[in-house]
Amino acid sequence: MSQPWIEGRFEENVITTTVENAINWARQSSIWPLTFGLACCAIEMMAAGASRYDLDRFGAGAFRATPRQADLMIVAGTVTYKMASRVRRLYNMMPDPKFVIAMGACTVGGGPYFKYGYHVVKGVDLVVPVDVYVPGCPPRPEALLEGLMRIQDKIKGHKIAKRNGPTGFGQLGQKVEDELPVPHHSGYVAEPVEGDPVFDHQKITS
Repeated sequence: MSQPWIEGRFEENVITTTVENAINWARQSSIWPLTFGLACCAIEMMAAGASRYDLDRFGAGAFRATPRQADLMIVAGTVTYKMASRVRRLYNMMPDPKFVIAMGACTVGGGPYFKYGYHVVKGVDLVVPVDVYVPGCPPRPEALLEGLMRIQDKIKGHKIAKRNGPTGFGQLGQKVEDELPVPHHSGYVAEPVEGDPVFDHQKITS
């Protein structure tokens, strides 16, 4: 099985790659999530880490009890205005580079409390920057695993190199932009030309 970060194989035990690819491969294979659950979505997050789904297969099973050792915050559950400042404080205590997954309808956009829930933040992206949204009420563990793989894709495209500065060699240049991944599939369904309503567009067919 070929590894995308390996650029060449010459003989036994000899491979070539770049420092950037090696570092990104190591980082995406050792994500440490924060032990952090707010409401019912945290039960699904626990299920994803348990033996049936085994989050550790992806190198992300070492849940840390302190933000100083975590680089992934999975906001699983309803974020109230009283809790928002604590969420932001935990995020600020995490070392860079750090990532955030918004898990569940309440976290993504307020959920069922969107209109009348005066105490619920209408999306955790108003508090911390979100990298991946995992919708659902609650989302299944498979959905969280999909979100984790999209985080790994983002880490894979991280660029460490910098361009040369305007004054030549030896000056700090501008950082090369990251290669943000494009989703490999989408739930978008094109509307028919005649304008008829769309039915059964998500039905699984054999």
